[in-house]
Amino acid sequence: MILDEIVADKRKRLAEHKERISEQEMKELAAQCDRESISFYSALAGEGLSIIGEFKKASPSHGKMDNKIELTDRIDQYNASVDAISCLTEEDHFLGSVDYFKQIREISDLPMIRKDFIIDPYQIFEAKVIGADCILLIAAILNDRELKLFYELAYDLGMDVLVEVHDEEEMMRAVGLDAKIIGVNNRNLKDFSIDLNTTKKLAQMVPDGTLLVSESGVSTDEDVEFLKEIGVDALLIGTVFMEAEDPKALASKWRTL
Repeated sequence: MILDEIVADKRKRLAEHKERISEQEMKELAAQCDRESISFYSALAGEGLSIIGEFKKASPSHGKMDNKIELTDRIDQYNASVDAISCLTEEDHFLGSVDYFKQIREISDLPMIRKDFIIDPYQIFEAKVIGADCILLIAAILNDRELKLFYELAYDLGMDVLVEVHDEEEMMRAVGLDAKIIGVNNRNLKDFSIDLNTTKKLAQMVPDGTLLVSESGVSTDEDVEFLKEIGVDALLIGTVFMEAEDPKALASKWRTL
């Protein structure tokens, strides 16, 4: 399965990263950070539909993005039209990097989520160091102990957490964690098929006060209207924004549908 391959590659990358900067050093760097995080939760909790604009170079299901505009132009457009930014830092399958994250952090005051396959506390300390306001935790690749440990560590460091789920069992785990932000991935990470009804099916399990984010598969006005009717709080949009000539106009239109 592609998910297993991604996680296996991530473990190899982590070993390389720890050779350059040890976990103890990264932990100390995180402790020294005096930057005050921007509330990812508050950015998505406002009235109406919120949008998270994503930056990624590629994905296993889509291949390389057909970028029409450069990074700085894109972030200028995001700054003017979305509520938060997601940046992929996974190197092998999404061609991401912490360098892209740091570049965006320098030119945006929006809350940013580090989107990666987090399997080790090292990555959470590193997220703090590079200026993340939120991290992604994928329930499918973490056991209950890891999910709780990583969730609490992120909040101890002053960051929010988006807990990603795909089925009822994972949603129950996220709810049991009292997750403040739950993302439903409409893409099956095992075979990469997409079904927006995944969000519809799981939305009814989300407690009051918990923010619901729908991730993956949004590409048309009809998709946005469908998810808005379900009652999602926010959409995380990647590919269609990355390949749009004017993501600002697209985001602005979808916010007001």
